[in-house]
Amino acid sequence: MKKFYIRTFGCQMNINDSQKMSGMLKTLGYEPTNNWEEADVILVNTCSVREKPDQKVLSALGEFKKVKNKNPDAIIGVCGCLAQRAGYEILQKAPYIDMVFGTTNIHHLPQLLEEAKQGNKAVEILEEIDENENQLDSYPTVRDNKYTAYVTVIRGCDKKCTYCIVPTTRGKERSRRIGEIIQEVQWLVEDGVKEIHLIGQNVTAYGKDLGDVKFYELLYAVANVDGVERIRFTTGHPRDLDINTIKAMADIPQVCEALHLPIQAGSDKILKAMDRGYTQKEYLEKIELLKKYIPDIALSTDIIVGFPGETYEDYLETVKVVKEVKYDQIFAFKYSPRPGTPAADLKMTEDPKTLSKWLTDLINIQKNIAFEKNLAYEGKKVEVLVEEEKDGKLVGRSRTNKLVYFEGKHNLLGKLVDVKITKANRFSLEGTINEKELQLI
Repeated sequence: MKKFYIRTFGCQMNINDSQKMSGMLKTLGYEPTNNWEEADVILVNTCSVREKPDQKVLSALGEFKKVKNKNPDAIIGVCGCLAQRAGYEILQKAPYIDMVFGTTNIHHLPQLLEEAKQGNKAVEILEEIDENENQLDSYPTVRDNKYTAYVTVIRGCDKKCTYCIVPTTRGKERSRRIGEIIQEVQWLVEDGVKEIHLIGQNVTAYGKDLGDVKFYELLYAVANVDGVERIRFTTGHPRDLDINTIKAMADIPQVCEALHLPIQAGSDKILKAMDRGYTQKEYLEKIELLKKYIPDIALSTDIIVGFPGETYEDYLETVKVVKEVKYDQIFAFKYSPRPGTPAADLKMTEDPKTLSKWLTDLINIQKNIAFEKNLAYEGKKVEVLVEEEKDGKLVGRSRTNKLVYFEGKHNLLGKLVDVKITKANRFSLEGTINEKELQLI
């Protein structure tokens, strides 16, 4: 049996694309392996949001090259955002690669693979959007998690954030038809999935290009599918989070009380330089609305430290927002210039050591906030979707996206159970479940 191995860098969209490519390869008669050294096909699905993933890709390719010593017929391919932006450059740096293809033509993998097997360089990087790209969604997904699944509802982004390469690598916004989405959700539920995670580069912009459906209407439609027990969505731009969506989140029982809402910076000056399209005040007003309609909501965000022109006073505005919102989690990084973006040639204000200190200080502030929020769970019961067994304990996530460990029976996998939290850690919770309640499940 031929085997394949996929290494994925980047966001949920990349993960979902890899799951679809796994489905394609299984359809072609390949089986997945966790050992790249025994793979007949190795795919590296790449990210281009920051510089570090770029470097990791080249490092991984250098390692994967060794597979050809044992198996000269092995195929190595690079796809995803970095391939879309710099595919020909990658091919020059790693000429042993057999396939390079971009983000809009992943559904061409079977043809590209056949071309590579014939000894040709299979390179396809489309500048225009492939009108048949939704064929990708017709393939089954191969998931590590049996009970939760990503569903892509929109691809691309129409925003013009000056630091961001996504509009270049993923193209303009293209929403899938609601009927196709609901059909995929139904397939997933039939496959045992309990939690549907709707994803897109700008998921809350769903439907704007179609003109006849809104994102909040999609939420109601997904909730109406029999068997859907939980719904999440990632990632939305603050400008596209409207009151109808917030009310739908509060109204639909399956929608979890958790939201990722990137702010990127707290300073109005920096937000304007980033072309984010909102002020700190406008962002905080959205947060206030969320907390009004969904009092127990858990919030997370993205933050860029050290965008060109940012001063210490600007940085302190970001710290102010973090302390005011009290996020459950933040994803914070130093600014990384991306070739081809408007901000790429702007002069940095502070030296790297200073930015590293700012970032470290911000992360430490957030660690204390997150731990304080976790401590508030002690003694409370939370609903947990049991996803796996690890080190003798069952593991799952609460509706607020907290990782919860507890002891229980194997037959709880895929079940929603109430867990009483007995201990809060910085990044997870521990708890117990009532034995009498166990017998009723």
